[in-house]
Amino acid sequence: MPQVPQTLDALAVRTWCGLALEALGRAREEIDAINVYPVADGDTGTNLYLTVESAAAAVEAVFAGYETVTGVLGPTGSAASGAVSTEVTGAGLPTLADAVRAMAHGALIGARGNSGTILAQLLRGMAQVLAADGEVDGAAGGETDGATDGESAHTDGQALRLALRQAADSAREAVAHPVEGTVLTVATAAAEAATGTEGDCGTVACAAYEGARAALMATPGQLAVLERAGVVDAGGRGLLAVLAALAETFTGESPGAGRVAGEVHTRVNGMDGVSGVDRVDGVARVDVNGVCVDSRPGEEGPAFEVTYLLEAEDADVARLRARLDRLGNSLVVVGGDGLWNVHVHADDAGAAVEAGVEAGRPYRIRITHFGLDDAHTAGAAGRPPRERAQRAVVAVVPGEGLAGLYAEAGATTVLARPGEPPASGELVEAVRRAHAREVVLLPNDADLRHTAAAAAEQARTEGVRVALIPTRSAVQGIAALAVHEPERRFDEDVVAMTSAAGATRYAEVAVAERQSWTMAGICQAGDVLGLIDGDVAVIGSDITATAETVLDRMLAAGGEMVTLVLGDDAPGSIAAHLEARVRESYLAVDTVAYRGGRQGALLLIGVE
Repeated sequence: MPQVPQTLDALAVRTWCGLALEALGRAREEIDAINVYPVADGDTGTNLYLTVESAAAAVEAVFAGYETVTGVLGPTGSAASGAVSTEVTGAGLPTLADAVRAMAHGALIGARGNSGTILAQLLRGMAQVLAADGEVDGAAGGETDGATDGESAHTDGQALRLALRQAADSAREAVAHPVEGTVLTVATAAAEAATGTEGDCGTVACAAYEGARAALMATPGQLAVLERAGVVDAGGRGLLAVLAALAETFTGESPGAGRVAGEVHTRVNGMDGVSGVDRVDGVARVDVNGVCVDSRPGEEGPAFEVTYLLEAEDADVARLRARLDRLGNSLVVVGGDGLWNVHVHADDAGAAVEAGVEAGRPYRIRITHFGLDDAHTAGAAGRPPRERAQRAVVAVVPGEGLAGLYAEAGATTVLARPGEPPASGELVEAVRRAHAREVVLLPNDADLRHTAAAAAEQARTEGVRVALIPTRSAVQGIAALAVHEPERRFDEDVVAMTSAAGATRYAEVAVAERQSWTMAGICQAGDVLGLIDGDVAVIGSDITATAETVLDRMLAAGGEMVTLVLGDDAPGSIAAHLEARVRESYLAVDTVAYRGGRQGALLLIGVE
């Protein structure tokens, strides 16, 4: 067997993320099938997969960003915008701190569901230890293991022990009312097993896995709903897959391969398999004392799952926790340093969101009704599952305002925060949410084309007919959506939408973040950039003047319709100024303006 590294570094983190994603991909359906707590909505495996996918993508972005900085511009060069900042190391790689911080941040912004949110906090807890400056001190347990410098103290088995301990502790602190027999119990057992183990990273990781496996097998005895269903905790099962990937990272082989399938899937009543939980139209039917009963989401608890990312100060989050705890249950608030991921089950979803507005700025708000007939649940008792629509449009949009606009037009939207593009799993989930036989996918970003293609391929394997229209801007998506007619034949509709998008030139006005070479010359930080079809065409100092120059250049080639999408930071008068410019100088050209919200660019322009 080839040698594998025994120390923690950026490459080890990258490998771990990749292996964990593969493991959860293999186990996703199985974990979904045993998901009966806290709500039997059958999505724990999917949520964990999407959370780790986001973490892995963030780590890959660090490596890609470093390659851009060192390979194109040199270690002291500058990039236009969006480049990932990394330290230069002797090995020519990102530092461990870079990698673990990216992993934790990616998991935080991509966390889904109760278990995914807790997993994000587990990874954040590990990052707090592994990315800390200087030697590991008593706050992390007081061990030294002979480490004499900060670097070795953060890359050996001791560091991994301390990281697992911090992970378990911070996850418990994030949950308003911790319950034993859940992923928290499994995480604590892993940390305790690791704490009592001496050795390198591989030895510690294997011990953590074994401790977690034993704790997972005991979860049915700690939580009555698991015992009645005859299954182990789904979140804990997902964490076990992540820990197995950690052990494989340092040993080259997965611990207990073949044993997990033989032991973890055993029902507590002695029967083999997970047949104690069957799925009928996506609803968990649990065998309790020989009687098959429905465990329908929302019947015994709050009706809604509410999640959002939140920019807020620590003191405001403390008050938010108290308010949300009064509103509902399954409350988990994770994060820190001004960015938080909030998860709660509540009957009053509006009040849960309003609480976030009072605490700070919530975004990526997701409200799921546990009684809705989606991919995992059926409707009210006695009602048949919802019939699939014939056709739907799924679109990636860069701001809340555009999300509302697209939704009004009937599209299912995926919100992309500036600098944080959605992963393919999020697009697949949106296709499932659209619940249609045919789906038109609009990525609305040239950089998302491959991600969207991967999502389309995955959706096709699930029996959905998907057409990907390579829109490179949200204004091209608007043009495509304007000619969308679900009553037409699918191929004809796709051709019409593709033609409308292709006939729309797009531009954006943004502010340069740093000095950079561009097609229009060298720009300085703070300069106003006008980009046409993705390339910088104008460098200016005034936003309105630059936008006018860009619009004139676009209309010089002709046009019938101008679409303006204003970001939150755009001058209030810019739309009126540009509309007047079009009326005065370009006859028979119409103009329409929309508010895009926080979309990254100050202004998006489309010319059809």
